[in-house]
Amino acid sequence: MLLLHNTIVLALLLGGGVGLVVGLSGAGGGVIAVPLLVFGLNLPVRNAAPVGLIAVGIAAGVGAALGLRQGIVRYRAAALIGICGIAMAPAGLWLARRIPNQPLMIVFSLILAWVGIQTLRRTLSPKTRDMELCATAPCRTALSSGRFIWDLPCARMLSLTGLLSGLLSGLLGVGGGFVIVPALTRYTNLNTQSVIATSLGVITLVSVGSVAAAAVGGGIAWPVAVPFAVGAVAGMLAGRLIAVRVAGERLQQGFAVTCLIVAGLMIARVAGWLS
Repeated sequence: MLLLHNTIVLALLLGGGVGLVVGLSGAGGGVIAVPLLVFGLNLPVRNAAPVGLIAVGIAAGVGAALGLRQGIVRYRAAALIGICGIAMAPAGLWLARRIPNQPLMIVFSLILAWVGIQTLRRTLSPKTRDMELCATAPCRTALSSGRFIWDLPCARMLSLTGLLSGLLSGLLGVGGGFVIVPALTRYTNLNTQSVIATSLGVITLVSVGSVAAAAVGGGIAWPVAVPFAVGAVAGMLAGRLIAVRVAGERLQQGFAVTCLIVAGLMIARVAGWLS
């Protein structure tokens, strides 16, 4: 009984940390959820993945709802990315059940490191280059309405982003935000707050698909998942309050550093430097 109580308390605290990252960055919740569950609760990656997705998906859903009220979610773009992600998530889950734990951790860490480096490079690049990227971005918003100008390059970019996020969602147990946020930042002219809110909407949709597939397979540890999700929602609400007071560039840099730290920890775990 004491062990179960300690597990619930630890799951609440770890979930709170995940939710805080979700609220601050619009991404990265699943990125740190799986390592926290692996290190903190000794779950293998394939079991940690659906638990992390439940928490991240619920927390992201609350954040997306708040963004919709503020009118900063590009919901048509979120729907397209989300539908593509849901369609691809079962393929990732199928792969996850057939790949051993250590190779999964290596893939996870390498992708994380790449995303972190690319995000950090972009935030440190000259402002003139950022303005040029916005001017030539495939997805641009109309000045009058603030909505995307829909054409083939824009739809193609959003669809590819959704397919990749869905594959990684099922494979690694992430909501896909660490793919979606860099993609929306690089290939659209949305401001940081809109990128975060739109990403949260997509994460909600993609997580639903991956969790449903995992539930059918009976691979969810509910005694851990429930308190972890409760903590994530509380952390996300705190993160959203902080995010509006922090510059968008600093949020992106924090996200990048988080990715690099977690990638290093995962590599250290695989190498046997951490027990």
